[in-house]
Amino acid sequence: MNSQKIDVIEKMHIDGQWVAARSGRSRTIIDPFDQSEIATVPEGDREDAELAIAAARRAFDEGPWPRLPGPARGEKLHELGRLIAENREELARLESLDTGKTVEESRWDMDGIADIFKYFAGLADKDGGEILQPPFENATSLLVREPVGVCGQISPWNYPLLQASWKMAPALAAGCAIVIKPSEITPLTTLKVTELAERVGFPPGVINTVLGPGHSVGASLAESHDVDLISFTGGIETGKKIIQAASGNVKKIALELGGKNPNIIFDDADFEVAVDYALNGVFFHAGQICSAGARLMVQDAIHDRFVSALLARMKKIRLGGGFDEKTQMGPLISAEHLAKVERYAAIALNEGARLLLGGKRPSDPALQKGFFFEPTLFVDCGNHMRIVNEEVFGPIISVERFATEEEAVRRANGTVYGLSAGFWTRDPDRIHRVSRALRFGTVWVNDFNIYFAQAPWGGYRQSGMGRELGRMGLDEYTEVKHIYQNHDARPMNWFGV
Repeated sequence: MNSQKIDVIEKMHIDGQWVAARSGRSRTIIDPFDQSEIATVPEGDREDAELAIAAARRAFDEGPWPRLPGPARGEKLHELGRLIAENREELARLESLDTGKTVEESRWDMDGIADIFKYFAGLADKDGGEILQPPFENATSLLVREPVGVCGQISPWNYPLLQASWKMAPALAAGCAIVIKPSEITPLTTLKVTELAERVGFPPGVINTVLGPGHSVGASLAESHDVDLISFTGGIETGKKIIQAASGNVKKIALELGGKNPNIIFDDADFEVAVDYALNGVFFHAGQICSAGARLMVQDAIHDRFVSALLARMKKIRLGGGFDEKTQMGPLISAEHLAKVERYAAIALNEGARLLLGGKRPSDPALQKGFFFEPTLFVDCGNHMRIVNEEVFGPIISVERFATEEEAVRRANGTVYGLSAGFWTRDPDRIHRVSRALRFGTVWVNDFNIYFAQAPWGGYRQSGMGRELGRMGLDEYTEVKHIYQNHDARPMNWFGV
């Protein structure tokens, strides 16, 4: 067992109660740095998911939460945000133990998570409806938004609590009841926030946290006719299965399915800043970021110089444990994921990419128990390569060379994804042209990997459907109702009565 003390309830939360899995099964959670045991948590299955769904259904259909005035819901969300900020260090420590990322990265996550709950707390009472002018006398017409109902929410392992908060906060602000399923390998911070929510005093059944694998718990949420909306963040293939499963009752669907995000460096960019952000765009959390700028595109005139500067900086990246203040990059999440990243490095070599750095596990004896992979740089890459087109989710940069603005835009858009893209230039006319031409849900200009509560997040094409964060993130969890009232109804005698 890891010597770090774990301060989290190691049970699931269903209908206001902390419970073990009905089957009695459990799962050991390990630290990706050294594979030491962190915690033992229940391993739920379909029966647990069905109990949670039933509790959420009762809470929504019969309980007080959807009927509370918006300001009252907002007060509880704001208090939860305050408790997250108050417990920042404990949450950050749990997140780093669970994921392997540096504790400083986890602290930044917690700051953002507290802000997200406070932001949606502020939106909970802001929509009083919209008055429409009907084309008739003595009538009124009103549009109102109402909570969609019971929401199944499936969050990923790379940013466990951040991604969970993007789902939980708007759903609760809207008045929904939720069943949240964190990744089975990184559940600890979601359990801790569920504990904090219990302290705030959300009614029983409003927040249910069920642990277990996607093929049982996740599938139950997607298939259930008692779930009104399913929100999922993860891979494309799983997303497609969720779409099929959700068709049973034609429930609302919100999907964020990743990306292969171009970072375009034009020859008039601020060179040193662009190099710095190219590194930041990939090597935070070892590249396990859906918005990672792992697809680097550099204009001919500065290509060689940029690659040289990148190579020099990458050689200095320090690998290590998340609690070592000198660590700049931690391990990958699991042995399975490490093997996947290794396969992609081999594929890149076979397809003709030229390896300048990395491409393997580190030799440092201190890192041998962890799931580490060296910062890796491939050049001479092209659109035909899988390393360019597919989401690797690891610390690998592939570099493409381009000649003109038109070529850069055309090649950047030549992807099944459409989550995010960034580009670097000092030319204001180019900023206008390229930002409009890139077909992505978010386009960063002279920046990369920045997002915040007020701005919607989501992608084009196979990056998913719907948006999280911002006002649009709240709207996902509502239905629009039109209420029309005739104040002077009289007999029509249409049928000669």
